Formats: sequence, structure tokens, C-alpha cells
Amino acid sequence: MSNDTLLNWASKPASRKMMSAVGLPTPQPLSREDGPWKAAPLDGQKVVVSGDESLRTMVLGMGASVEEEGDEAPYALVFDARGLDDTAALRKLYDFFHPRVRSLQACGRLIVIGAPVDAATSAVSAASRQALVGFVKSASKELGRKGMTANLITVATGSESGMEGPLRFLLSARSAFITGQCLGVDSPGDKGVWVQPLTGKTALVTGAARGIGEATARRLASEGAKVICLDISAEEDALDALASEINGLALPLDITDEQAPSRIAKAAEGALDIVVHNAGITRDKTLGKMDEALWDLTLEVNLTSVVRVTETLLLGGIIPRQGRVVLVSSIAGIAGNTGQTNYAASKAGIVGLTQHMGKQLMQKGIAVNAVAPGFIETRLTQAIPFGIREVGRRLSNLNQGGLPLDVAEAITFLSSPGAGGLHGNVLRVCGGNLLGA
Repeated sequence: MSNDTLLNWASKPASRKMMSAVGLPTPQPLSREDGPWKAAPLDGQKVVVSGDESLRTMVLGMGASVEEEGDEAPYALVFDARGLDDTAALRKLYDFFHPRVRSLQACGRLIVIGAPVDAATSAVSAASRQALVGFVKSASKELGRKGMTANLITVATGSESGMEGPLRFLLSARSAFITGQCLGVDSPGDKGVWVQPLTGKTALVTGAARGIGEATARRLASEGAKVICLDISAEEDALDALASEINGLALPLDITDEQAPSRIAKAAEGALDIVVHNAGITRDKTLGKMDEALWDLTLEVNLTSVVRVTETLLLGGIIPRQGRVVLVSSIAGIAGNTGQTNYAASKAGIVGLTQHMGKQLMQKGIAVNAVAPGFIETRLTQAIPFGIREVGRRLSNLNQGGLPLDVAEAITFLSSPGAGGLHGNVLRVCGGNLLGA
């Protein structure tokens, strides 16, 4: 049961009708997936596809029926806009979505496939490609009240085989709290594995004892990974319990310790296929009232240690080819937040680190990406005063907060073989939160 009272009420038809009548927000309960990945995540679902045969084949491979018309309401609409390189051609977006979007199922999906703006060869081509971003973000705001999501995937020429992983993820119920986002496929990536994709992999999750870190460790383990669970010694009991449950390894360690990289490498006993930098702290004060210790500690934990540990592991060859590095930023690092100059600076730094390392390591076959959570229902958000907490929930297009599981699902996808074509992406897991939109 969620801690969101309005969401709980809205899940019951009688109370939902009453809430609507008196003008209360009526968030749509989201459809999420339980358990490990399935070979056919869209089994039995109807998807309408406008695109070439290869795109249709991908969707069919997910278990969907690919139909143009029929009495059944579609679960998803997928439109290939890679050929729309002049402004007049954008009318095709309207022609495809306008007659169909009102029949989309609750918690359905709208996906647009585009080409990257930075590869455009003319001004009108660049304008047309960027127009897709505004279209998808606006569609996500219109559809969110029914739990629907709208997202964009851009695919560089020659990287088409790297598209299937992102398409699978964004069409599945595992992306329930991701909307209004763009994922860029920049390389063909690795061959996708859709069942137990992390079997034989070793993963590190920092800040693993609770919240997003705990959920991530559990999801990685459920997909076959051996997980090294790292957190501070004060969380050792929780860490030991988690590691025991998932057959992982507990590593009580302060990530700022100078010996952290060597101890992590030793625990990995060789290659570390997946590195998830989730550990982070907040030490909130307005800038004029913040002492230097609060600034220094926040930057050291959230950013400096991430750079140091990652670079040391890379230089030591601990992260192999086909490795994955997933960093955790925040929408505060994208849009800023009052009383969080230190935290926002550290999380904006994570964005810069992701974008730089993503491109730098692409040629080495290592994919570096980040997630940026929005309002997520954790013990920290439960401590926020009621009024502010309610505003935080209702600011999203989906009219509710996310769950640690939502962030863990995104991290698990970015850790998988199917995400090998993504480099330097910062994926917001925020329900399309207006902050930083």
C-alpha cells in the first residue's frame, strides 16, 4: 500500500468518482511488472506501428500483436519519425497520432523514433528533429493523467541494432514512471539478452542498505548478477541482511575512504562488470548560512569520490569491455533547488561526468549513463512536511511520486547488454516532473 492517500483513494472506483466530482486530483494507479525480465514483455498487447519492417519485427518479438486497426484499444503507438527532415513532414506526426491517441489504454505507451539533432545536415533538418522533443514532452503532459507515458528514442545512422533494448524498456511496464524523456542510441552496442541478462556478471551498488540502493541491489540480483552491496559501517546490519537475502556480498565501507577503490577491486575478485554509484547525502542550508564543512562533505561524497573510484577502477582494468557504469544524479542537479547549492552542484557534476565519460569510453565498449530521480517515495520524503510532500507528488505529469523500484528498474536496464548502444544519457525517473522540464 502506498503512503499516498489520494493515490490509494483513486485506486477504488467509488472513491475515484467522488474525488473527481469535488475536484480532487485523481492519480491513475500505474501498472508495474513484478519479478525478472520476460522474453515477451508485451505478450497479448496490441501495438500500432508506423515504420519499416525491422521495427515491426522488433515489436512482434516482444510478444505484441502489430495491428493497424480493430476494435481493441491499443496498448502502445510507435511512430518512426527518422525520415521527417523538413517542417512540412511533421504533419505526419499529427496524421498518425490524432485519430488514435484517444483510444490508447490507461497506462499505455507512446513512442517516437527520431534521428539525433547534432547529426543534421541542414537548419531545417535540425529544426524538424528538435521538434520531436517538444512534441513528446507535451504529449507526456496530456497523457499522464491516465498513467500513459510518451518518450523519444533517437538513433544515430549505423546504430539501429542498439535500438531494441531501449524500445523494449520504454514499451514495458518497467518504465512506468518515465515520461517525456529522450534516450539517444549512439552505437550498435552489444547483442541484447532479454532473460536473466546479468547472469555471470558482478555488480557493485553503493549506498545499498536502504531505499533506491536496496531496490537496485535486489533487481540486479534477480536478473542474475552477483551484487557487492556497499554502504557505511553504521548500516552494516541492514547491509548484511540484504546481502544474505540476495546471495551477494556485504562491503561496509565509506566511499570517501582513500582505500575504497582497492577494497572494491579486491571484493570483485577480478572484473567488475557493473558499477552503480548510488551513495549520496544531503546537507541542506541556504548559501549564506552554509558552513564550509557541509559544502565539502556533500561534494566529497556525491561527486569527488565518484570520480576517484570510477577512474581508479578504469585505470586498473577492473571494468572490462561491455562494462556498465550507472551514476545517480537528481532533478535538483538539472533545475536547482532552494537550500541545496551544494547538493545541486554535486548532482550537476554527475551530469557532466556522465556526458564526458559516456563519449570517452564508447570506443572501449563501456557504456556510461545516469539516472536522475525526481520525487521518489522513500523514508526521506516521508519526513517532508505534508503540504510540501503533496505538492512534490502532484507536480509530475503522472500526478504522483515514484517508487524506489522505478529507479531500480531504470538502473537495471542501463546495466544490461541491451543498453550497450547508450552513451552519456541522463534518464530522468521523475514522472515528467515540471521541475527542470
